[in-house]
Amino acid sequence: MRLALYIVGAAAVPAAVSAFVPSPGQRAMISRQQTSTPSARTTGSRNPSKLFSTDATFDEKQSDFIKGYLNKHHADLLTSFATAFTELGVKQVKKNRWSGGSFRIAEAELVDVSGDAIALDVTVKERNEKEPRVERVQCSLDAEVIKGAPMGFKDRPLVPPQKRTNPVDRFVRKMNRLCLIVGQPEVTGKLIQLAIQIGGDKVGEVKSDLYLNQVPHNRFVRQYFYDMAADAALEAVIDCSQGKISNRMKMQVMFPEVNPSMDSYRIGTLLELTRQIAIHLAEQNLRVRVCVQGSMGVGIFTGTPKQLNGVATLLQRMDWQANEGEENEGILGEYVRFGAIGKDHVVNSHIDSEGKKVEQDDVFLLICPQNMVGLESSIIGPLQEMVEAVGDRPIILINPDLTDKISSQGQQSVRGRQERLDFAASFDTIFNFSNIYVSGTSYFPILGSVFKKSPSDPWVAHQRRDMVNNGGEVYVPILSTEEQPNSELIMETFDTGV
Repeated sequence: MRLALYIVGAAAVPAAVSAFVPSPGQRAMISRQQTSTPSARTTGSRNPSKLFSTDATFDEKQSDFIKGYLNKHHADLLTSFATAFTELGVKQVKKNRWSGGSFRIAEAELVDVSGDAIALDVTVKERNEKEPRVERVQCSLDAEVIKGAPMGFKDRPLVPPQKRTNPVDRFVRKMNRLCLIVGQPEVTGKLIQLAIQIGGDKVGEVKSDLYLNQVPHNRFVRQYFYDMAADAALEAVIDCSQGKISNRMKMQVMFPEVNPSMDSYRIGTLLELTRQIAIHLAEQNLRVRVCVQGSMGVGIFTGTPKQLNGVATLLQRMDWQANEGEENEGILGEYVRFGAIGKDHVVNSHIDSEGKKVEQDDVFLLICPQNMVGLESSIIGPLQEMVEAVGDRPIILINPDLTDKISSQGQQSVRGRQERLDFAASFDTIFNFSNIYVSGTSYFPILGSVFKKSPSDPWVAHQRRDMVNNGGEVYVPILSTEEQPNSELIMETFDTGV
């Protein structure tokens, strides 16, 4: 079975990021968080508990559950850890260099866990010894493949410093990195489930009984996605103000009603989503400019993408609850403004012709920027100019499509393609929800989803499963990575027997 994922390539993070200067209202909103420095890798200790950090600990039940689960169901994973991350793996390579099988790591048992490391009792069998022996080793959760270990292991970047204080979530996220290094991605989804069960913050969990194949969706389903996307946008703006992430961001919200490639596409859902995000940011004293690209092209071939036809007008006519006496009275014009894509629509603080001070825009929301087929129909140029004019202020693309649309006139062809690809990849994903379907033209049934809840959360792939006796549906985590997973990796972890 082949999978088709309606997601775009992972954004590249610039090497250096500068933060915009927040206004007094923004500074009041932002609370700085301290992050701890990852500990160095250590191995071979007979008393590892003395080396464990006390900053992140589990209660006794959580610790026992973790040890019991991994020892019972993933003993081979623990053996791989001992081989890849401890001196025992190096010793195995050296001793077997001239005589294969003279030294073997038979099994490993997890005996202690902390937020920084795990301790293993490793059973080793040597040819010249009658009985196997047990050696206790420690493996850092930030370990790299030890030099001289067997071939086949590939290092991955360290998990970035995490905001979450829950030790279970931090432990699982670092363990998942080690699982990917030793080539067992199928374990990562199970560890996400483990964290949800034993007291984690439900990182990567998708709500049950969404029934996304039923359109139009229920209101609570739409609101579920609106709330998550708005929270992710606010978290991203705070992170940007602290210099933690780039000011170039994007969110892919691709459940069926906002997926333009499906006949279930509903423009009202996209506008409601944008309104929720804009109001959520404005409630924090941020001035938001919502932008929709204008007409592009030459002569009689001028127009806008079909997906955005009439959106600029509808956006201003929809109910913002901004009239006198309503919930968001006065929000339009003062905290939420409208514009198009281009440098001319970036407002900086200035004095207008009437002598009144005009405050600058703090955040920019761009709705579905995309290229068109034809002459002068690439959005990349105006978007690049706008990004430069924005400076360090946050700019968020909602469901962008920055892929080239090659025309018969040779536009968006080979020339300048790498520069366009690099520019498109410079936007970091701060939120993602995309469904997984069987490859082809059919969008039924939904097989699962690819989910990233916030800028600081990992990517989690799910498999959708129906409960017995029409008891509903659930999204079961099957894979967790720090970068956007590709379809091959997801397929490797999919349970095709369900």
